[in-house]
Amino acid sequence: MDYKNLTAPCGLDCFNCPMYLANTDSQLRKKISERLGIAYETSVCAGCRNEKGKIAFQGMKNTCKTYCCAQEKNVDFCHECADFPCDNLHPFLDQASVKPHNTKIFNLCLIKKMGLENWAEKKAADVKNNYFKGKLNLNGD
Repeated sequence: MDYKNLTAPCGLDCFNCPMYLANTDSQLRKKISERLGIAYETSVCAGCRNEKGKIAFQGMKNTCKTYCCAQEKNVDFCHECADFPCDNLHPFLDQASVKPHNTKIFNLCLIKKMGLENWAEKKAADVKNNYFKGKLNLNGD
């Protein structure tokens, strides 16, 4: 799998996204269409880089500013930028319970530390799973 192409500059793992997975899973695509109330035909995504930072199912009229910034600064991932982290990656509460955007900085740090392939194969799915289903444990239990 081409993890570089299927990981957004901000660190989101498109290869684990249900919208990307719906490209090859018609049942998932049908569920997404029904759940989001969008046409079956638009219930898929090719990934941030393939969509050139403009994700149709999100109703984006403009290209993502983080994608544009990475293009302008000629970096593959935001962690390669001298300004990392910046406000383009700032986490927000808005839709945090349904979208994994608050995992961006953590993912980028892991990519930098582990390498893209290692992160993608060993950690990316766990990050998203823990974000949505994990429990905060500060006691180390």
